[in-house]
Formats: sequence, C-alpha cells, structure tokens
Amino acid sequence: MGMTELGPVGAFLPVSFTSVEPDVLRDAATRLERAGYHAAWTNEVPGKDALVQLAVLLGATSRIAFGTGIANIWAREPETAHAAADFLARAHPGRLVLGLGVGYPEQAAAAGREFGRPLATVRRYVDRMGEGPYPRILGANGPKMQALAGEIADGAFPAMLPPEGTAQVRRTLGPGKLLVAGLSVVPDRAAAAEQVAGAMNQPAFARAMAELGYAEGSDRLVDALVAHGDPAAVAARVRDHLAAGADHVALLPPAGADFAASLEHLEALAPAVLA
Repeated sequence: MGMTELGPVGAFLPVSFTSVEPDVLRDAATRLERAGYHAAWTNEVPGKDALVQLAVLLGATSRIAFGTGIANIWAREPETAHAAADFLARAHPGRLVLGLGVGYPEQAAAAGREFGRPLATVRRYVDRMGEGPYPRILGANGPKMQALAGEIADGAFPAMLPPEGTAQVRRTLGPGKLLVAGLSVVPDRAAAAEQVAGAMNQPAFARAMAELGYAEGSDRLVDALVAHGDPAAVAARVRDHLAAGADHVALLPPAGADFAASLEHLEALAPAVLA
C-alpha cells in the first residue's frame, strides 16, 4: 500500500451524465484545490473513464489527492486497472487512491459479462491485480462487502449511510483500515427528502435503515442521510461521520445536477467543512 494523505474532508467533482470538456474538469479540480479540499473524487459513468480523467487532473494540479469513487470493475480487466493506477501513483506519489466497485448487473451485461457472485468476483479481481504503490478501497455498502474490504483491501468506501452506519462499518473493518464515507450534500431539505425517497425505493437499503432504527419518510432519516442547509449544518454532519470512525468524508453533490452550480456549492461549503 502506498501512503496517500487524504485529510479529513474531500469533494466529488460534480457528476455529469453528459459530456464535460477536459478544460471544464481541469478548472473544477483546480478550484477545489484552491478552496482547500484535501482530495477530489470522480466516479465512472458511461463514456467517462475514471482513470484517464485522473491522469489529466493530477497533471493539472499540484497538491490535492485524487480518488476513484468508484472505478467500475467491469470497465477494465484487473491487470489494466493495476497498470494504470501503478503508473499514476509513481508519477504522482502520495496523491492517488483507487476505489473499486462491482456495481450492478446491468453494468456487467453491458460489458458482455455475467454478474455472478459479487463477493467472489471482487476477490478474484483484486487478487489478479497484485500489489501496487497505491491504496485500494472497495465500494461497500453491505456488511459482507465491507468485511471483504477489511480482508483483501486497504479500506472501504460506503455512501449514503447515517453516522451509525459509518460506526458499524468501522467495527467491521477494524482499526488501521481506510474508511471513506460518502456524504450527499444538497442545498435544501426538499432536495434532501427527494434523494432519500429515491434511495428508499431499494428494498435492501430500506431494510438496512430500519435495522438502524430509522422510520421511512421521517425527518430524522433525511437529516441523518443527506447534509443540507447552511455550511455550518453541513459541517456538523461531516463531524458526525468523523466522530463515528470515518478517516475521510467525501462530499457528493447530486448526480446529474447543474455542474457549475454544484461546483459553486462545494466552494461555498469549504471554509466551514474544512475548519
């Protein structure tokens, strides 16, 4: 494992499902670095290679670390993923975290593959990668994937969990593993409630929230899952996850929202969440 200092708070580059020009992404990464964020994260959507994007962004910045949140394992063979991450980590020492995830059956189907058994698939993938000078973490919202992350990876990246969920992941991982908590951030309560309602349509997610004692549709659930309101309120939610055992909290704007507005929101939050 290579040493990468993420610091306590980072931010996702706004997730766009349409084409974003390289210059726009370079400018966004530079602005997040200037705002003081310790790390920036990118995900993988159709037509956007997470690692190629990071190659461009690492070269356009000087200090900020980057992570993939999450590079989809169906997008590339494990040997290819390792070769790319290894080269980037050696070119930019201490500035890369590789987040990997099995995603969804439709993503496997799009690559002409069978989804199969996710735990076994991820185990084989990581084993084929071999060692590298960079930390690798697994996108892991369920307890079995979290346990696997503690066994075969350097940590885990759960998202859309309340602080109690983050504490549960820390107990599963044990000490010494990197725990990155993805925290959704939106401008207001209405947007937060809408996002939570969408997530609760997934039966497994709804069951997990019920097991943690949250009633469907409750204000308490909305406040626990999505950071909203003024910067001080968002900063309080960040502190909750850090206190629960997260090493790093990654702020995640709504997927598909206006790119420029999401970036401005992250910049406005920076002084409070980084204080």
